[in-house]
Formats: sequence, C-alpha cells, structure tokens
Amino acid sequence: MTDDKLNPELEEPEDNAFAEMDEQEIAEQKAAADTAAEDAADASADSEDEEDGEQREMGLLDHLDELRIRVSRAAIAFILGTVACYAFAEQIFGYLVIPLKSVLGETEQLIYTGLAEGFITYIKLASIAGIFIMSPYIFYQFWAFVAPGLYKEERRWVVPLALCSAFFFVGGACFGYFQVFPIAFKFFAGFENEHIRLLPSVKEYLALAIKLLFAFGLSFELPLVIFFLARLGIVDAKGLRGKRKYAILVAFIVSAMLTPPDPFSQLMMAVPLLILYEVGILGAHFFGKKKPVPEAESTEEDA
Repeated sequence: MTDDKLNPELEEPEDNAFAEMDEQEIAEQKAAADTAAEDAADASADSEDEEDGEQREMGLLDHLDELRIRVSRAAIAFILGTVACYAFAEQIFGYLVIPLKSVLGETEQLIYTGLAEGFITYIKLASIAGIFIMSPYIFYQFWAFVAPGLYKEERRWVVPLALCSAFFFVGGACFGYFQVFPIAFKFFAGFENEHIRLLPSVKEYLALAIKLLFAFGLSFELPLVIFFLARLGIVDAKGLRGKRKYAILVAFIVSAMLTPPDPFSQLMMAVPLLILYEVGILGAHFFGKKKPVPEAESTEEDA
C-alpha cells in the first residue's frame, strides 16, 4: 500500500477544503436567490406604479375619448329609459298633477292649445322619468369618468358615490313633489277670485314641475359634492364652518333663482340647502383628507 493510503491524515485537509468550498457555493447561491427575489419584487412594484401612473397621466385625447364613451353610454341608458317609460306616460302624468288637483279640485282639468302639445307632453314625461329611473347608471358614468384622476384607494368610492348620487337626486325630487308642490300651488291658486279664474295649461305646468323637480334633485347633491372635495383635500370642515355666513347668502340666492317667485317655495329650498350644508361639514370632518401637522406645532404639543 502507498503512503497516502496508509496516512488518513493526508486526506482530511482535502475533504475539509471541499466541504468549505461547498458551503461557500451554497451561501453564494442563497445570496443570489435573495437578490433575484428582491429585484423581482421591486420590478413588480415598479410595474404597478407605472400602471397607476399611466391611469393618472392620461392625455387630452384620452380624456376626450373617455368622455365620449361615458356620454354615449349615458345617452343609450337615457334612450332606453325613455322608451320604457313612454308606455306609462299617461299614468305618470296622472301622478304628476295630483298636487295641483288637490288644490284646484278633482273636477278641474288642464288645457292645451297646440295640436301636438299632448304628444310632446308625453315625450317629455317619458324622458324625465327615464332620467330618474336610469339615474344610478348615469351617475356611475359620471363618476367613472372622474375616477382615472383619483388615487387607487379613492377609486373604490366610485360605486357608492354613484348610488348615493342617485339616492339624493331622487330624494330631492320627492321632497319637492310632496312638500313644495302643494304649498306653491296653493299660494298661486289663492289669487283666483270672481274676476280671475285659473286655467292652467299642460305646457306651463309641466315646465314648472320639471324645473322644481330638477332644482331640488340637484340641490340635494350638495353633501356629496362637499364630501368629494373634502376627500381631495380641496375643502375641510374648519374652512366650511368659517364660510357659513356666505353659504347662507348663496343658499337664498340659489333658491330665488331656481324656484317660483313666492317666498314659501324659496324658503322650502333655502332651509334644506343649509341643512345639507351642515351635513356636508360633518362628512368633511369625518371623511375628509387629513392635513399633516407641521413639525413645529407637533413639537410644541409634545413639549
């Protein structure tokens, strides 16, 4: 036998060297794998940021194309709602004139002087009813158009905002129909005497009713507008409280512009507007974007 085989001590250094090389290679492979995993995570995060950036950084043509799509979808929904409601136009008109007939009497009738006025009245009624019925989808198209300009965590409010917008819009119209219509019509009918007789026409009544329904429906969107602006950080509860006196003035000016020239209907719009303004202040306080506290103030408070 040779000396190497007789001496096992000569083999031990070689085995230890190979073992150290294997451990070093394993450590290097683990380090390379960790580095690759970190690079992959960074790449995925960068890709997500790029996707968010692409959604936020839309050009003018992209916005116009998005606007075209949203308006087209809303128009299709409006047409479908109008066609569906035209079959019930006579019943809708019967419900619409109930507040007026409660003042004039059930035997009184509205008149129309144009040959096509009755048909046009039913078309208008069907279109208005179609807007109210399809309002959740129409409002969703509006908020979906606004969504690309929002942050990712803010886009989850699109569907709730659309539903709330439709709820407040229909709720405002119902408030005008059940509360304002009887008071306003009673006020106007009070001028009838032995010399003056009230003969309301279909055209004039429908124009007044549509104006009031939309005025109250849109005015009831005020809390949602304040909530949206507060989420963007444009307004806050403190600033809204400081501008309360201007809000009172604007509420009465808007109500004077949107309602008939009688003090009762104007007051019936101004008071809900002020209440909704206060509701909006509460929403801005609880859900508004919190502004960072300056370091100087935070250190003073800690001291």
